[in-house]
Amino acid sequence: MANYQDIKGFNIQSKSSDPVPYAQELADNPYGGVWSSGGSLNTARGAMGSAGNATNNLTISGETTTNVTNVESYNGSAWSEIADVNAARRNTSGLGTSTAAFLISGYDGSSFPTQVESWNGSSWTETTEINTARAGTMASGITTAGLFAAGNNGSGKLGNTESWNGSAWTEVNDVNTSRNDLAGSGGTSGATAALIFAGYTTTNLANTESWNGTSWTEVNDLNTARGERPGGSGTSTSGLCYAGHTTTYVAVTESWNGTSWTEVADMATARGKLGSSPSTSNNTTALATGGQTPPPTANTEEWAFSGLPPSTPAADYSDSIVGDMYYNSTTGQYKAIKDGGAPTGTWASGGALNTAREEMGAAGTQTSALAFGGQKQSPPNRSRAETEHYNGSAWTELADLNTARTSLNGAGAVYTAALAFGGESSSNLTETWNGSSWTEVAELNQGRYFGGSFGTNTAAILAGGQYPPTTDGNVVEQWNGSSWTEVAEINTGKKFSSGRCNNIGNYIWWKTP
Repeated sequence: MANYQDIKGFNIQSKSSDPVPYAQELADNPYGGVWSSGGSLNTARGAMGSAGNATNNLTISGETTTNVTNVESYNGSAWSEIADVNAARRNTSGLGTSTAAFLISGYDGSSFPTQVESWNGSSWTETTEINTARAGTMASGITTAGLFAAGNNGSGKLGNTESWNGSAWTEVNDVNTSRNDLAGSGGTSGATAALIFAGYTTTNLANTESWNGTSWTEVNDLNTARGERPGGSGTSTSGLCYAGHTTTYVAVTESWNGTSWTEVADMATARGKLGSSPSTSNNTTALATGGQTPPPTANTEEWAFSGLPPSTPAADYSDSIVGDMYYNSTTGQYKAIKDGGAPTGTWASGGALNTAREEMGAAGTQTSALAFGGQKQSPPNRSRAETEHYNGSAWTELADLNTARTSLNGAGAVYTAALAFGGESSSNLTETWNGSSWTEVAELNQGRYFGGSFGTNTAAILAGGQYPPTTDGNVVEQWNGSSWTEVAEINTGKKFSSGRCNNIGNYIWWKTP
């Protein structure tokens, strides 16, 4: 025969540590990109060429106090010196992978060579030259299908674009905005789908352009205009722009989702003319190498995403079902699993006032509110008398105050029973609202504006405020439905103060500096 425990009982799990509910894990371990320290270059430098991705990368040539031929290879944690290029140069560009790369053009200290060097994983060999020599360019793609765009040849900014088919460079359509010291993203498919951004004409640029294999199209700008060769990684639909120069070197990072740029986590070291990871396949990994701070730095930073992706199945946390009880054998406590707390609130657009203004009085609730008085920024009729009611979606004009004023206070738990008092130019007036009209009633003992108020139309408090013409006051008055009476003063006179509740026994006071 079944007993009561078999019918109604349940097992309590024993755990050595507290499980974390799925909702709490999402809140505690948010998913997002962050920069962290990587291995330092052996030779600090800037204005180098780069090839490869975030874990298999080449830093090629560049500048210390002079141009160098040094090449270093990154394995995801440390840099190693490998075979030098044949010709030292700076403000050059690289494309390809860590085992098959190009170093293209640049500035050798006296001229802009058309020279291209090819890397086969063990040595550098001169190969087919580009058509137009230049420095401060963008390159993307691989050694069998690449793209090379914009730059400066010493005579001016260029918009030239050249496409590589594995055997020859061909002039194709120019970029829309000629520039140098730019960045770009395209990944290994950069010959047919790439992005250029930032750069310099006579000012730093935010311009972004997208390449479809035939022509360039202007798309949404960066949030922060910058030059001096920021880092660029990713593809034409999932890219990253980091560091560069505005009026100073910056650490700002922006992420591209194929449509627009969003500011994300900053780098630790602001810099320009840095190395990057041009063959990275998206905006979730990147490498920032060396660059000018100034002076040249050897610092490497790695960009990666961490945390719990929003797509993580809740089933992975099936041992943490909200409402479960368990015994923590470490602390000796019986516990219940909670849901991670109240959800985070968000702001959404509501209906616009019919009369734009500021420094109004207010009463009511979020879905049934009253706004009255206030001021417009410019004359004529700067002080306002308008009253408007909000029904949760739209504002409707109602009867005006008897006396227009600004910087006034209000009280009232419902929009049909409110109080308007004080205000600039008519600082001691009180008016009461019955849902359809305003009536003047007993005046304040101390006229003022910019005070703090709370309560209802029959029981309200006004504290502090500014007494005409410029005194910060500490007087507190209480309204009983028919008259104002002075009560205990606040300790410190203040204005621009706020407080709102419908119960006189509960009040929070603060001052905006």
